[in-house]
Amino acid sequence: MTDNQPSLDFESRKLPEILSILPLFDATLFPKMVVPVIIMQRESIQLVDEAMSKDRTIGLILSKSSEIKTKYTPDDLYKFGTTALILKMAKIEDNRAQLLVQGLGRFKIKDFIKGKPYLQAKVENLQDIETKSKKIDALISNLISLFTKVVEFSPGLSPDILSMAKSIQMPGILADMIASIINSTLEEKQKVLETLDIKNRLQEVTRLVNYQLEVLELGNKIQSQVKGDMDKKQREYYLRQQMEAIKEELGEKDETSVEIEEYKAKIKEKNLPEEALKEAEREISRLSRMHPSSSEYTVASTYLDWLTSLPWNESTEDKLDIKKARKILDDDHYGLKKPKKRIIEFLAVRKLKPESKGPILCFAGPPGTGKTSLGRSIARALGRKFFRISLGGLRDEAEIRGHRRTYVGALPGRIIQGIRRSGSNNPVFMLDEIDKVGSDFRGDPSSALLEVLDPEQNFSFSDHYLDVPFDLSKVMFITTANILHTIPPALRDRMEVLDLLGYTLDEKIKIANHFLIPRQREAHGLNPSQISFTNASIKNITTGYTREAGLRNLEREIATICRGVATQIAEGDIKSAKINVKDIYRFLGPVNYTFEVRARPSKPGIAMGLAWTQTGGMLLFIEATSMKGKKGLILTGQLGDVMKESATAALSFIRANASKIGISEDFFDKIDIHIHIPAGAIPKDGPSAGVTILTALVSLLTNKTIKKDLAMTGEITLRGRVLPVGGVKEKVLAAHHAGIKTIIMPKWNKKDLEEDMPEKVMKEIQFHFVDEMMEVLKIAIGK
Repeated sequence: MTDNQPSLDFESRKLPEILSILPLFDATLFPKMVVPVIIMQRESIQLVDEAMSKDRTIGLILSKSSEIKTKYTPDDLYKFGTTALILKMAKIEDNRAQLLVQGLGRFKIKDFIKGKPYLQAKVENLQDIETKSKKIDALISNLISLFTKVVEFSPGLSPDILSMAKSIQMPGILADMIASIINSTLEEKQKVLETLDIKNRLQEVTRLVNYQLEVLELGNKIQSQVKGDMDKKQREYYLRQQMEAIKEELGEKDETSVEIEEYKAKIKEKNLPEEALKEAEREISRLSRMHPSSSEYTVASTYLDWLTSLPWNESTEDKLDIKKARKILDDDHYGLKKPKKRIIEFLAVRKLKPESKGPILCFAGPPGTGKTSLGRSIARALGRKFFRISLGGLRDEAEIRGHRRTYVGALPGRIIQGIRRSGSNNPVFMLDEIDKVGSDFRGDPSSALLEVLDPEQNFSFSDHYLDVPFDLSKVMFITTANILHTIPPALRDRMEVLDLLGYTLDEKIKIANHFLIPRQREAHGLNPSQISFTNASIKNITTGYTREAGLRNLEREIATICRGVATQIAEGDIKSAKINVKDIYRFLGPVNYTFEVRARPSKPGIAMGLAWTQTGGMLLFIEATSMKGKKGLILTGQLGDVMKESATAALSFIRANASKIGISEDFFDKIDIHIHIPAGAIPKDGPSAGVTILTALVSLLTNKTIKKDLAMTGEITLRGRVLPVGGVKEKVLAAHHAGIKTIIMPKWNKKDLEEDMPEKVMKEIQFHFVDEMMEVLKIAIGK
């Protein structure tokens, strides 16, 4: 079967209208093209035998499925096919036959004929729809140009094929020939076969050839790049080998060897713990086998940098002079007796037992009370390094424990980073805003802090990046918080909580004179001779322009006055200024706050309570009034559920004890009661207003006013018991600041005033400790 030329003259042959159909599953035959075909089915062999005995003409049609079937149905085949002439046939073993066929023309099946074991059909022989135009000439020229490039990029195609294509004069045959040669799907070739219009056929084949050319060009480009990269790597390898040989002749060491030797020297110098030493030696062994240009080399060298830069054994020596430490603490901060006392105790124990572990302290209090700055003073008093981390808004556990080295750009957590920056393994480490730590899908940082802040565990703290234990037991951890209830109980249990209360008015005046004013003078380029403040002016600023437990706003207002004076001195208007009460308005404008106690008239139904907020204590006014109605209770002022329940409990107690209180037992039948708690825009909740609400209601119903300058706090029960509440110290300081003279509070809260409360406050306020509501009414109303 080497002869591909037809053995019969079929150019003038009339194509039959009834054809025996031979299905194809892996090829499409075009008119005038020659292809070999292997048949295996018994029916197909019978078909060929009968065709060979007649005119050797059969019909070839592509199957819609690429699977080989023993028997095909009309639905399995396309409607268009090619009339073919069997040029040669040879039977081979296993009941198979090999044919060499040549296409004669296109046909379309009209109907299938039954009666034979193989498929027979009536067909319509189709002719090409030819038109001559410039566009067809252009399509032919473009197609030959594209096909030329395909042949150039395809080593498997002979140049003779290109010569044959250029010699074909008929555009339809040219399109069929190129379509049969290029690498495209059977479905696409079938579409070309079914296209009778020459122009459309040329356009379709051009599209296929263009796609094939793009694939070949891209493959050629990739091959060139790969070859170029390989050549470049081989050249680099050869040059490196030459460089190494030259360095060896000169007696020089390569940079990698020098770096490894440096790491070994650092490890020896650091005297690493056993586990850290094993990990370091393992990384150095890996590093020595890597090429410096590999990404793993950078990862390993960065890890060794961290491992050898940590202060495994470097410590600062504690200053154990207790008197000097006490002086430093007193110089930096006024008051704060309890925290200072605890630091002095730690120094004393450290002096007697040097190997004692550091405490885990938590400074809790309103903003601006000196929690963070106290941590710096402690470090200065101890002679230790100080490092601060802000935990506010922290949500990723990896910020504490670090990322594992499998991640790109991995680093140790903030704890290990802070240890390295401080340069010692016993710094004062401040974890600021620990009450504002969050959690999400990335983990819970507060859980990671459990190990850090536990003296029984932190001697072997394991960072995910280092993957070796680091001793944190020598670190003195100090945390700060505004509130404690948001800290998880397990974490709070590991800390020794020291409350930092707000400051009294006298304390603020002293702190302003000793700390705030000198600091702001220096910040604004002023000296004591250029600006000074009277105590009365500081008091006026504190009471009229700030309302806080701490000192931040007070310092801010002092800074505003210093800027104003600095401006006047710079302009030459004045040389110095002594700030009196009358000068404050000129710099700060109208007062921001007034004493609401004095502004509110004393009327029945108005009572004064005490509330706790995150920024300290405050006064809470409760107003009650009645109107015609029938057993209605109205509560306004953005009250929470707990406060609403307190109001309901207070009303129930009054109705149950109306006769004892001295009011009619049916008083509620003909009235509605409205309780309002200003300011209406601020949400309020909690049980501590129960005593105040009940007193305001009794004052309204008995038409008696409550004693002047009296405030109260406490939770009530339906039986009239007064239960303890929280935030007592902050509430008392707020009452003292507002000029309150008498406070009623639960008897169980008496212990809260026995410690840390300023002596002046205890002298200037009269306290009544009660456990029954009737005692409250007797003191407040005289009932």
